[in-house]
Amino acid sequence: MSRLALGGMGLLVLTQARAQPSYKVSAEQLEQAIAKRFPRRYPVAGLLNLDAQAPRLRFMTEQNRLGAEMAMQAAGQALRRSYAGTFDVDFALRYEASDLTIRASQLRVNALRFDGLPPGPSQLLSAYGPALAEQTLQDAVLHTLKPQDLALPDGMGLQPDKITVTAQGLVIGFVTKQQP
Repeated sequence: MSRLALGGMGLLVLTQARAQPSYKVSAEQLEQAIAKRFPRRYPVAGLLNLDAQAPRLRFMTEQNRLGAEMAMQAAGQALRRSYAGTFDVDFALRYEASDLTIRASQLRVNALRFDGLPPGPSQLLSAYGPALAEQTLQDAVLHTLKPQDLALPDGMGLQPDKITVTAQGLVIGFVTKQQP
């Protein structure tokens, strides 16, 4: 197997048997990219604010998804004090050819928990959870490929296709470009 590192951001691997390249994105690269979007503040119905910290990522290899757990803080007029909590989601990945990015898609909210939060605000936050997930992570850019990362596959008539979640990060496979 021969290997060619491109642009320092990924690793392009060519197998001699098939000569099909793949591009790898490390777990560290993903965590750094998503951490740039945090901390974030989300107002909820003018009554309280939710502050989200950078998530810890989980590599869900069997489901081919990423999970994200964020520390949260709820505070504001509707609450007499601040409440700490967690927000847990998972999502699939997709390649966006228009800007060469790997993005979050197909979000699922697993849990939004705040210890000791009164029932009224708790119900409001439970209802707001899916919208918060949409604002926070739907279509979030997790990695941007550079044109030089795709130069060799492009020259071979290939384009990015399937994204596979591994314990070490992501592997992006390539397929033959479709002719218009």
